[in-house]
Amino acid sequence: MFDTHLHTTFSTDSQMNIENAIERAKDLNTGIVITDHMDLNYPDKEKFIFDIDEYFNQYGKYRNDQVLLGLEMGMATDYIEENREIEKKYDFDYVIGSVHMVDHVDVYQKEFYEGKTKKQAYEQYFRYILECVKSYHFVDSIGHIDYIARYARFSDTEIYYKEFSDSIDEILKEIINKGKAIELNTRRIGNKTSAQELVNIYKRYAELGGKIITIGSDAHNVESIGEHFHIAREMVDLCGLKMVYYNQRKPEYSK
Repeated sequence: MFDTHLHTTFSTDSQMNIENAIERAKDLNTGIVITDHMDLNYPDKEKFIFDIDEYFNQYGKYRNDQVLLGLEMGMATDYIEENREIEKKYDFDYVIGSVHMVDHVDVYQKEFYEGKTKKQAYEQYFRYILECVKSYHFVDSIGHIDYIARYARFSDTEIYYKEFSDSIDEILKEIINKGKAIELNTRRIGNKTSAQELVNIYKRYAELGGKIITIGSDAHNVESIGEHFHIAREMVDLCGLKMVYYNQRKPEYSK
């Protein structure tokens, strides 16, 4: 089994050393894919961007069948060509396409929610994901569809599938039409309500024809590597999906 989403010191929000990550993965008998952040549209140009040549220079010696090198690419509608050039230029094993910024505002920031109801904010978020999925045919998996629920400024931040089914279905259909995987990010599934609502989404993904799913902890420290993977495995089985990881940009089935 592979943890396909984790961040080391090349990500500006992580201090995790790659050697410590590798040791932790060995203890867990888990493969890992390093996916450091590259968000070209982030307002602070010193954050969430790194020297990719140096990344490969430093990490190439660690690369093997159990330690793969990828990228979490921040999808943005105004940086499609720039991101495409990065994907074409470098020999990544795996590229996650994620949305962190919506219409130039980080959904982590309270500014995104000011003057909006929960429905308005979440619909804007889902619309933007859909736009990006339509354009980013060069990524392998679509990351954390529930990202907004981590940071939204409402009393109940959960994504209830029934409430947003039309918008979510459009995203799922586009992911399937593009032949991409969808990620199950384990950050929130320790909460039973969150796990159930995500099951509702991934069951719908399967009903619409989706077949493959990647599992990622989104770890920024060694303790979080492989977190809640036992729950993730149960969720994937319940939804009738197949777990995959990507090696040299090709899906491999996890055991």
